[in-house]
Amino acid sequence: MESPLTWTFPGFWQMATVDVPLESLDERALVDACLAGQREAFDLIVERHRRAVYQLCYRFVANHEDASDLAQDVFVRAYRGLRKFRRQSSIGTWLYRIGVNVCINRVSARTLPTEPIAERQFVDPKADSGSDRLLQSERRAKVRAAIAQLPRKQRATLILRVYHEMSHQEIADALGSSVGAVKANFFHALGNLRKLLGPEGL
Repeated sequence: MESPLTWTFPGFWQMATVDVPLESLDERALVDACLAGQREAFDLIVERHRRAVYQLCYRFVANHEDASDLAQDVFVRAYRGLRKFRRQSSIGTWLYRIGVNVCINRVSARTLPTEPIAERQFVDPKADSGSDRLLQSERRAKVRAAIAQLPRKQRATLILRVYHEMSHQEIADALGSSVGAVKANFFHALGNLRKLLGPEGL
């Protein structure tokens, strides 16, 4: 059975002669190589980031098949829009931004499924003790159902902050937002979770 982390991209595997092995290039050099016509360079970008992108998508849909489809869509969009990459952030952050947009657009009108998400509790180690107790006390499925009802920006911020342990600055880069907006979205997301989960969630 094919791994959910394995896929192919038609046309990304063409061979080219290069003086320096592509594997030795950093990501900015790989982008340059890809834009110069060495399209197999993008395969290395995929290889380096596919697990992180897949895990991001899985946090949104909690389903391996859907997450694999979403992750592939992220890389297809990235490949097609590579010339728009302005290098103001890392390629990983840029892929996260694409991934968040793809996931939010795809699942915004749906309820997240109740398939367990890994083995982690929904805990933000940097949250205050009240928020920590709130999140620890809830079953994952109930919390995910509440997360699905949050506004798009709040939902994305919460997922990136808690599940991916990204800093406020990293989230701001991924969402194309400001650190202040990220902090506000996270604060309001926790507040809305309290309301959605009710007194039993405190």
